[in-house]
Amino acid sequence: MLGNEAVARGLYEAGVKVVSSYPGTPSTEITEFAAKYDEIYCEWAPNEKVAAEVAFGASLRGVRSACAMKHVGLNVAADPLFTLSYTGVNGGMVLFVADDPAMHSSQNEQDSRHYAIAAKVPMLEPADSAEAKDFVKEAYRISEEYDTPVIVRMCTRIAHSQSSVELCSREEIALPEYKKNPQKYIMAPANAIRRHPFVEERTEKLRQLGETSALNKVENNSTETGIICSGTCYQYVKEVFGNSVSVLKLGLVNPLPVEIIKAFADSVEKLYVVEELDPIIETHLNNIGVKCIGKEMFPIIGEFNQNTIRKAFGIAVPENTATDTAIPVRPPVMCSGCPHRGLFYTLAKHKITALGDIGCYTLGSAAPLFALDSTLCMGASVSGIHGFNKAGGEDSEKKTVCVIGDSTFMHSGMTGLVNIAYNASNSTVIILDNSITGMTGHQQNPTTGYNIKGEPAAAVNLEELCRSIGIERVRVVDPYNLKECENAILEELSVPAPSVIISRRPCMLLKYVKAKPPVTVNEAKCVGCKMCMKIGCPAISIKNGKAHIDFTQCVGCDVCTQMCKVNAIEKGDR
Repeated sequence: MLGNEAVARGLYEAGVKVVSSYPGTPSTEITEFAAKYDEIYCEWAPNEKVAAEVAFGASLRGVRSACAMKHVGLNVAADPLFTLSYTGVNGGMVLFVADDPAMHSSQNEQDSRHYAIAAKVPMLEPADSAEAKDFVKEAYRISEEYDTPVIVRMCTRIAHSQSSVELCSREEIALPEYKKNPQKYIMAPANAIRRHPFVEERTEKLRQLGETSALNKVENNSTETGIICSGTCYQYVKEVFGNSVSVLKLGLVNPLPVEIIKAFADSVEKLYVVEELDPIIETHLNNIGVKCIGKEMFPIIGEFNQNTIRKAFGIAVPENTATDTAIPVRPPVMCSGCPHRGLFYTLAKHKITALGDIGCYTLGSAAPLFALDSTLCMGASVSGIHGFNKAGGEDSEKKTVCVIGDSTFMHSGMTGLVNIAYNASNSTVIILDNSITGMTGHQQNPTTGYNIKGEPAAAVNLEELCRSIGIERVRVVDPYNLKECENAILEELSVPAPSVIISRRPCMLLKYVKAKPPVTVNEAKCVGCKMCMKIGCPAISIKNGKAHIDFTQCVGCDVCTQMCKVNAIEKGDR
């Protein structure tokens, strides 16, 4: 099983009944696989804060619940998490957080272990798919025994790699009678002040658990060299050293134990800490007076691999295993027929400042469009343009827009638009509505009309929503129609009022979207001006000085035909 699939299996076997998540690579498949079990209610929430609060509500009612997110999603869910640490749980509650070392699909390399430490909740970290499944069940046991939410930390490599998993039957848990407990669950100051000592006592009990738990495992193989590691780093260490060194593999990474570490350190001559990203384990060792070698040997940036370990220890890298040699760059690019391309071309053509957001449309920042000026976090484009225009005044308002996807708008763009309406900046917001959550692989969202299982659901009407927020100027354009896009953008920028442009066309990769016949190039007319290359469509190239269309990629969107000044690109047979 994939690591994420194994987590979902663990949710099933643990008797979990409610899962609420927001999709985010590399965590998305946890909820997608969990939704295949009819015994588990699963949903896509508008954002991670909502998902965590839904999971809390289910826990409060007495059932086992979960939410899954990527590391930056934990930023959004941090508000309920920190207070959940105080309230504790009724039914077991686990948050699954997938970190992304090397930023394969993320805007930062955040280390989620900091959140477990700051919120004072236990964190488990599996090293393969089998542990992913088993650690889920152990997480629920810990959650209920110690009255705490638990975080299970995944990472890209564990989430998306495969290893063998032994399947077990599901544990069915009866729905208990609900009993009101305001002193525990109403976190007004008078109650919260009494819960804080409980959190500190719980942390010490969990630390003692770490001294004896099978989650932390010692492999005594050598008295010369010892390595402390966790998660995927354990796999790299074992692949490089086999059984030639002693290893302390930590599965409970917060709170970290003390005595087992000191005993392990005393059993070896040299002690190393191998951990990706921040020196969490190394700092703990320094704090408890254990000498070790860590980040002076290993990078604090990026994802490790076997050769990272070899090079750090001065071990020769085997032939044909190095991945740091010169490899031709293949930058990410918007797909052929992507509905965002025409709109971004229009923005670039008129040199319009565009604040971007999180989604596949972030690719509009790349060559040759260079259409975006910023990308910060979910929803920041809408909030950001308000501040940008308040600072820049009328001059900024007339040449600045922001772009945000439909799913991202529902996630956290709405509140920024409320701010624009309430605090009155003449900002132009463009919602790129491709009728799906595209970046993470086509998940439904509150605007699509379908739930996680593909069943009909209430659909938010973006036009009516924006008007209800207080935006009077709302219009819809087809991004395949360049003239329509141009007229709408220039007109809304010229009007001294806040406005929303909805650029609406479904993602070309959706199954129900049918491609049109590919366009063709009349070489007799083509003058080789390369105007068509300015949109960065992967179906267009130059061969022998003339434009060339790859028939296997072109979907007949006709954007390039509208750009050709000599009419050399012709529509395909309809």
